[in-house]
This record gives sequence, structure tokens and C-alpha cells, in this order.
Amino acid sequence: MTTTTMKPEDVLVSFQKKFPDGITQPRIERGTSGTLKTEFCHLWFRVELDVFKEAVRHLFTFEQYPHFAVTSGYDLGDIIELVYHFSLFHGERGRELSMNMTVSLPKKNPVIDTITDLIPGALISEQEKQEMLGVIVRGIPKDVRVFVADDIPQGVYPWRRDETGPAKLVRNLHEGEL
Repeated sequence: MTTTTMKPEDVLVSFQKKFPDGITQPRIERGTSGTLKTEFCHLWFRVELDVFKEAVRHLFTFEQYPHFAVTSGYDLGDIIELVYHFSLFHGERGRELSMNMTVSLPKKNPVIDTITDLIPGALISEQEKQEMLGVIVRGIPKDVRVFVADDIPQGVYPWRRDETGPAKLVRNLHEGEL
């Protein structure tokens, strides 16, 4: 696929054709920023867990090195939602496209495959989601704590809103003696 005239709509159609049952809730957001009113574009969609890794691999059909920014993560009750933020044509003024893929993991079994074999720079984001949300990243090349202190017990995840969250570690100084 040629990228010289790629429009966001073309990128979205490519994903929908490649993954007809795996891509849902697509939307394209456009806006401008700065005094020059430079246009920017964000492409959003949900991707089914069973095609997630292939959807990331599909980014490479548009350019040799798609840019990975970060993964956002949220505890939404029964699910953990991860949003992988990428950009295509990174640094190319007027062409850069923000790509945001959302994948849901069941909280009872929050397992996802690593993407570090495709994009090594995703490692720190994957480590963060393991430590902060309790996501199990299958195949992660460096499975060590980076974000939480060693004295935080295993199985406590600061971003969780359930019994595995940090509530039992929090103490209110105003309620007791110093």
C-alpha cells in the first residue's frame, strides 16, 4: 500500500477490510492547533483482543516504523481497557495521523500479548500496565518492577478500583497520631 496520498479514511478502510469483525466503533476526529491553524487528525477504534497483535502488525503496511507513544489504561469495573496510542507519518507536517486502538481485557483474566517484538519501545508502557493495573503481558522480555516500590505487596495495583487496589495501604494521617 502506498503512503504518499494516504488519508485517514483510507487507513481506516484498510483496517476494516483486513479485520471485518475485529474493528468496531471507528471515528475520525479533526481539528486545528496553533496560530497557523495546523490541521491534526485522530483515528480511533476498538479492536477485539484476538486480532489485536495483528492490528498492530498492520500498522507496518503504512510505513516502516510506526511511532508508538504510550498505552493508557483504565479499570472500568469488570474490564480493564487499554488504549494504545500510535502515530503514522510521525513528524511529517500535514500528514501525521494519530492512531488510537482500544482493547478490552476481562478483569478476571487480564492477559494480552506483548508488542515489544514489533515495537521494542513499548516495553516501559507494558511494564507500567502490569504494575499499575495487574495486566499480564504474555511474552514481555523484561518482567521486573519499575514503577511501584518494593515494599508494595504483590497483587496490589495502584490504578485498580477493587479489592486489589491500594485502599488497604492508604492511611489518613488526620485520623491518628503522628
